[in-house]
Amino acid sequence: MTAMTQPVDVPENRPSLWNRFLKARGPVYCVLAVIGVVWIFPFVWMALGSVKTQREILAIPPKLLPEHATLENFTKWFQELNFGSYFSNSLIVAVITVLGNIVFCSMVGYALAKMKFAGKNIVFGAVMVTLMVPSVATFVPLFVVVSNMGLSNTYAALILPFLTQPIGVFLMRQFIAGIPDALMEAARIDGAGELRIFFQIILPQCGPAMATLAILTFLSSWNNFLWPLVAAQTDDMYTLPVALSLYSTGQNATNYSVLLAGAVLIITPILLLFVFLQRYFIQGVAMTGIK
Repeated sequence: MTAMTQPVDVPENRPSLWNRFLKARGPVYCVLAVIGVVWIFPFVWMALGSVKTQREILAIPPKLLPEHATLENFTKWFQELNFGSYFSNSLIVAVITVLGNIVFCSMVGYALAKMKFAGKNIVFGAVMVTLMVPSVATFVPLFVVVSNMGLSNTYAALILPFLTQPIGVFLMRQFIAGIPDALMEAARIDGAGELRIFFQIILPQCGPAMATLAILTFLSSWNNFLWPLVAAQTDDMYTLPVALSLYSTGQNATNYSVLLAGAVLIITPILLLFVFLQRYFIQGVAMTGIK
């Protein structure tokens, strides 16, 4: 006598695919995807516009993809507009400014975080107040000081005013304050001086903060327009943003194709820097409390 197999009950109330999607994080991902597309669209338009002709850019209705892609806009920057000189000026100013901020802001941050001296809280308060002062308010006095020192139209005029910035001092102070004091006390017992403690103990642990400071400082220096426009008075001292504003205008109208090509050339180093340092940048922001 064979045993009869019983049918297996299949639950009828299994949630549908859409309900499972709603219960999961699907809607959040959809919203983030839409925001991402809206955010990245201007960059896509800029990149595609850089290989279009002026006629295609001004066409109505506008078209996203170029009909006849061309590199003439980039060729004009390299052959006619002396791109190499402007790029080297921007690179020199940005690199020296970044290095100066990393060294000097770290030193000041170390002093404010770990050293005891009279007026320490007053100095830190002055740094915080300086963060709230708009740069436009100090523009004219800064230009007068640079002119009286005879530094106009030099690399020193483009670099010195930004060699140590309050945001860098605040960032490094916040990060260094989290380093255990026991490390420095052990070094002092072994006879190490403050400079040796700073360079051999403090700085090696400040990688995320220094990467964050490097990105912020490089971005600020590379995109700086108003100060180089005033401080650089001859063509050979212009930086890329100044050159972009001055040489993208033709006799009758703005040459948008050349303008977009120059914008691509300016933004590319920033994107590459962020791609290489994004891990350290995120760590630095998380550990220093910058919002």
